[in-house]
Amino acid sequence: MEISAERVWSAALPVLVILDEEGDVPDVLEQLVPSDATAVREYDVLIVGAGISGIGSAYHLQTQCPDKSFAILEAKEDIGGTWHTHRYPGVRSDSDLYTFGYRFKPWVGPPIATADEIRKYLRQVVADADLGRAMHFGTVIVRCSWSSEEKRWTVETRRRDGSAGATYRARFMWMCQGYYDHENPYLPDWPGMENFGGKLVHAQKWDENMDYAGKRVVVIGSGATAATVIPAMADKAAHVTMLQRSPTYFFCYPNRSDLADRLRAIGVDEETVHRCARLDYLDNLKTLDRRSREEPDMVFEELKEMIRQYAGPDFQFEPHFTPSYRPWQQRLAFVPDGDMFERIREGKVSAVTDTIDHFTPTGMHLGSGDDLEADIVVAATGFKLLVMGGITFEVDGKTVDWSSTPTYRGMMFAGVPNMLWVFGYFRAAWTLRVDLLGDFVCRLLKHMDERQASEVGIVVPQSLAGEALTPWIEDDNFNPGYLKRDMAKMPKRLGDLPEWRHSQDYWLEAQDIPAIDLDGEEFSYS
Repeated sequence: MEISAERVWSAALPVLVILDEEGDVPDVLEQLVPSDATAVREYDVLIVGAGISGIGSAYHLQTQCPDKSFAILEAKEDIGGTWHTHRYPGVRSDSDLYTFGYRFKPWVGPPIATADEIRKYLRQVVADADLGRAMHFGTVIVRCSWSSEEKRWTVETRRRDGSAGATYRARFMWMCQGYYDHENPYLPDWPGMENFGGKLVHAQKWDENMDYAGKRVVVIGSGATAATVIPAMADKAAHVTMLQRSPTYFFCYPNRSDLADRLRAIGVDEETVHRCARLDYLDNLKTLDRRSREEPDMVFEELKEMIRQYAGPDFQFEPHFTPSYRPWQQRLAFVPDGDMFERIREGKVSAVTDTIDHFTPTGMHLGSGDDLEADIVVAATGFKLLVMGGITFEVDGKTVDWSSTPTYRGMMFAGVPNMLWVFGYFRAAWTLRVDLLGDFVCRLLKHMDERQASEVGIVVPQSLAGEALTPWIEDDNFNPGYLKRDMAKMPKRLGDLPEWRHSQDYWLEAQDIPAIDLDGEEFSYS
């Protein structure tokens, strides 16, 4: 019997199942799933989330701290996180996979990858490291409670069907569940939505059975999701209109790495190719970030020239493609091979900059007084921030209020022991911080062992005791709508020192985090 390379995971517990060539589970490999929800399971570390953060963190823990027992708790029935949740047409990364991928796993495909390609990459990491044995799927965390007396977290769970789940206990919590609500995307409450006679769907809640061939489609939004959905739908739809409240910056470039292609052509091994291409992309990102602050007008002219390569030399940027903010104040929407602008040139896509006054039976009545008709409306309106996955956290019986809790470097929190949150970068690939924090947590766990400590806490130095709590990040540093809407829910900065904020600066943190003094005044051990 031939066994395929694809591996899937039971939606129940850490049982690695291999499919045969028909896609079925071979009888000889079928496993009975443990059903005792009353059992208490003890681990050194619990990793929450089996997306790109959780898988990377588990790899680092297993590799750098092989003596530590761990489990990965995942609410969904499969790995992938964002890349499992998002199913809209054309779904792909908006970061290059040389930096969005892990430093330890070479990426060998095009820089911008589809969700299927990313899931395949993640499955290979899991298979190579045998991480499937640690994965507990369909496990929804209800409450995490820390006991200073026992020096342990107790984690209560339920199954996805609402029935009781197992209880877990662990020395350390590694929160890798991301930062947005996977179940409830952001959808404005436009007047008259109930009157619309067509189909209204949020991109995050995509109906894979929806037929849009020959239909008039309106996509609301102009960010990375819209830039993905629009060209993917344009070839089948009668026409696609991008309806935006305000313009976005787009970065158009061929979906290739010239450096990686050249290195491969001369016979360089893939690990070296990956490392060199990763460094090249990081240097380019750093340069773009700097230039966006120092010479934003020149950067915009260069972005325009890139767009003209696909939209044509006479493409008009006013009024629909001239943003009111400088580049990089919101994330650049990467358009590989300029596909959206090629569809605009072909007449398959158009843009409207306006607001929605109300929905009508046949479409939308806009703030300008115009009417926009549609058979299908796709809301690419973003998501809702969700701190710690919306899980209730308690420390010695007191509920943690994240909105009034100071953060240490955007990863640990005053008054919350033995816990770290992976929150990545907005202007660089998210996974870069996964690798950085993976090293940090493993170093911290080893340091605790050396000190024979069971608890590590973050304490605010006396010198900062009078400092006011301020928003998670500076508004003028990065101001997308989803962050501004829910900023009040986020943990807080304390003063202006880099230790008490999430700097969002990978290049600074790549130096600072490995150099953190684990015996510094911010750390308390017992």
